[in-house]
Order: sequence, then C-alpha cells, then structure tokens
Amino acid sequence: MGKLRPAALALTLLLGACASSASLSAESRPNLLTLSPEQQRILYGSMETAYPVETIRKGTYVRPLPLAVRQISPRWTFDGREQGVEDYMAENRLSGVLVLKDGKILLERYGLGRKPEDRWTSFSVAKSVTSTLVGAAIQDGKIKSLDDVVTNYIPALKGSAYEGVTIRQLLTMSSGVRWNEDYTDPNSDVARAGTAFREPGQNPIVSYMSRLPRANTPGAKFTYNTGETDLVGVLVSTAVGKSLAEYASEKIWGPFGMERDGIWLTDTSGHERGGCCMSMTLRDYARFGLFVLEDGVARGQRILPEGWVKQATTPQIKNGAPPPGYGYFWWMRDDGGYEAVGIFGQSITTFPEDGLIIVTNAAWPTAGGANLYRARDAFVRAAHAAAKGM
Repeated sequence: MGKLRPAALALTLLLGACASSASLSAESRPNLLTLSPEQQRILYGSMETAYPVETIRKGTYVRPLPLAVRQISPRWTFDGREQGVEDYMAENRLSGVLVLKDGKILLERYGLGRKPEDRWTSFSVAKSVTSTLVGAAIQDGKIKSLDDVVTNYIPALKGSAYEGVTIRQLLTMSSGVRWNEDYTDPNSDVARAGTAFREPGQNPIVSYMSRLPRANTPGAKFTYNTGETDLVGVLVSTAVGKSLAEYASEKIWGPFGMERDGIWLTDTSGHERGGCCMSMTLRDYARFGLFVLEDGVARGQRILPEGWVKQATTPQIKNGAPPPGYGYFWWMRDDGGYEAVGIFGQSITTFPEDGLIIVTNAAWPTAGGANLYRARDAFVRAAHAAAKGM
C-alpha cells in the first residue's frame, strides 16, 4: 500500500506534531503528549498531514448503522453534580460519543468541530485491532498456535530475552522482558524505542527490543508494554506476508463494511505500529466493536476462529488493577464489559450480554488521570443503564 507521507516517524509515543511539512525531522516536531488544546483538535483529526501512514482501504459494501426509533439522553450524578451528555463532552473535550445497541444507534454526538466523516486517532485502541488480526491469521493458517514461540516468526529475536517467549505471552503482556512505559520520562523505553540505534536493515522496534534484558519469568507478571504490541504487529505482518493495513482491509474494513478508509501510522521502516495510532470515523470505531461483538463474522464469512473473541475478551492474566484482569490486548471491566482503551480519552466499551457498544473519542488535557477515567466511567455506566431499558 502506498505511503501518504514519505517522512520518517519515530516509533515512540513521543511523536511530534507539525504542520504538513514532511521535511521536518522528528526531533523538531512538538511532543504529541504536550500539544496545546488547539493542536490536539487539529492533529488528532488529521494525523496523515504530519506523519507517514498506510491506508486501510474500505470495500464497496458499507454496514448500515440505522438510527433507533427511540434515542437515549442519559443523565447522571458525578461528584455531586447532575450531568448530561453535552456537559460531559464539553468538560472533558470529547470529539465524539456513540452508543450502539443491537446494531442501531441510540446516541451520536460530535464536538470540537468534528463532523461524522472526520477520522480521529485511536492511540492504544489500535492494540485491540492488532490482537484481532492475530486471530484472523490463525483462522487463515498463517499462525499455527498462540503457544508458538515468537522467534519462529521473528528470527532476529533469537538469542535475546525473547527466546522461548510465546505469542500468548506477548498478547497478555507477560513476556518477562524489562520495560518502562513512563510517558513523562524521556529515558523510558517507550520514549527511546524508535530513536535508539538499530541494526542496519532491521525493523527499529525489533532491533530495540532484542537488546532488552529479562526481568521476570515469562508468563508470571503483567507489565504494560507498547513495544510488545508493536512486535505483535511485526509478527502478524511477517506471518501473512502483507502490511497490517492491507490485512486489516482484507479482513475487517472490506468484508465488514467500514464507511471510510482508515489510516495507520508507520515507523521509520515503513511498518505500521501495532500498538498505536490508527484513525477512523466515529461510526467505524463502532463498527469495529460490532465486528468483535458478532464473533468476527462478516456477512456470513468467519474471519476469526470460533471462540477467539471469548478468549480474547476473557481475563487471561491479573493486571494489578481493580478490574478483573487483562485479555489479549483488551481490558476487562467489573460490570461484564470489556474495553479497548487509548490515552487522551479514546475507548470502545462493549457489553456483550446487552448487545451494546459505547465509543468515546476525545482530546483530554492530559494522557490520563484518575478523575478523567472516573468521569468517562460515569458516562459509560449511565449510557449502559439508559440503553438496557431500550
């Protein structure tokens, strides 16, 4: 697939935002984590103007998302104040919220000047797409088993701390390899992975990860690790012999019926980042959630192995947080739901028992924070309660 921009992109969450000049070096671009509110609003909706991307082509079919006859307008109390959807969106800088039940839209709102046809960046919601493509590769026979060792697919990791680590352990972020995900530390692994020295001709993330030491026994401990989600992206692409964007187009965008081409940011070697930064419309975020909710079947064609979604969205490892665990790049909730979550307010929350999907896109003032997550959770719970009665 052709690049929309030829410039190099540092494979790190310390990506810079710039105008549309591809000639600027990554070092000269503003830090993606410290953009002004106006820079966030513009760049989150047009990442392709600043970075190299691959296009995820849609097909000719578009999955309808009809409006439900009755719409919801939830109200709830947060920190002692009554709130509605518009209050929540304005106070937390949301560009879009969408609630889908049984394939019908119960609520759809836009903010920050966004229109329905506008894309918005995913941040780590992309991780859940990447794990879904692992399932597709298993269905296609390109990956034999989650218990295969990673080095079968990425030989450059032989002799590293990843020797003997399985695909399953990558999907549950339990490789045991040391990793620092501190976004505020310029010397953290997540900050350095895309800018450090790499072996000539080698993928930058593979080169960096191959030099990390082991800290724990594989499978014993959850450590949130964006680098390993990028490794899974490399693994899938290698296994299927296609770019991630091309494979996502073939397995999800085309057959399930996304309404607009998506984009996926690439690293300095031109490979899509499995852990970050896809862009799609609000309704296409909901369609991806619906694809997973419908067990990975698109118009009668089974894309994911039977039982894959249940496995991927069931706790596979304790993650040290109050929710009941972590699946295959999916977060578990304590109320029967599962989530794809990205910093700055991106999320797809699914309640499978209720056929319900809740999407948020935002430009939070910080990457995260207890109050921001509490406010989002209050909205999700209120929308869930309102939708259950429909």
